[in-house]
Amino acid sequence: MINCLIVEDEPLAAELLKSYIEKVPDLTLASHCSSAVDAFGTLQRQQVDLMFLDIRMPRLTGLELLKTLQHPPPVILTTAYRDYAVESYDYDVLDYLVKPIQFDRFLKAIGKYYQRQMTQAPAAQPAAPDTFEHAYLFFRVDREQQKVWLKDILYIEGLGDYVKIFTTNGALVTYERLSYLEEKLPEEHFLRVHKSYIICMDKVQSFSGSAVKVSGKQIPVGRMYKDRLERFGR
Repeated sequence: MINCLIVEDEPLAAELLKSYIEKVPDLTLASHCSSAVDAFGTLQRQQVDLMFLDIRMPRLTGLELLKTLQHPPPVILTTAYRDYAVESYDYDVLDYLVKPIQFDRFLKAIGKYYQRQMTQAPAAQPAAPDTFEHAYLFFRVDREQQKVWLKDILYIEGLGDYVKIFTTNGALVTYERLSYLEEKLPEEHFLRVHKSYIICMDKVQSFSGSAVKVSGKQIPVGRMYKDRLERFGR
């Protein structure tokens, strides 16, 4: 679960954020602080994965709070004022929500949190011939990060904003673009053969100009990828 902290001195705004958090299965409310000073203490005591932070508050503003934190959690700013938008991005915030906050805009901000978590997830280990057996990637599946050994991947199918990864131990679906994985996976072991497929070359059973057979599955070969496959077969 993603532990959320709301730092908000307006009761109605805080209640709205609480109701939105309750609607998203992955989110849970860790705490609500009505001032930035209280939030400073809470951050020392509790694990916080995501902070919804108002800017204008008495005694200490939200941006002043961020200045005091050496390692702040990911932050989504919530404010009734647009004036701070440019300044706020000096603090590497995820998003800047202007009140009154609509639920669809709230969800878009949460999507940015997921994207950052994916890009910061442990990357594959170097996949030189002597280390490929120990290389892996983490993928978010449901509510956890699942470890996948690269040597176990058979092929990957693109499904729009998702991919389905077929391994020797079964299949899993994760929120990721196929083009992103094409860049991440070591090219000496993986080959894109179609706009919707990446294959592990070690697992190829046979191939022709129009299809590749991997683990009994006939995978189509796109016209723009034929040259790559021909070079692989030489």
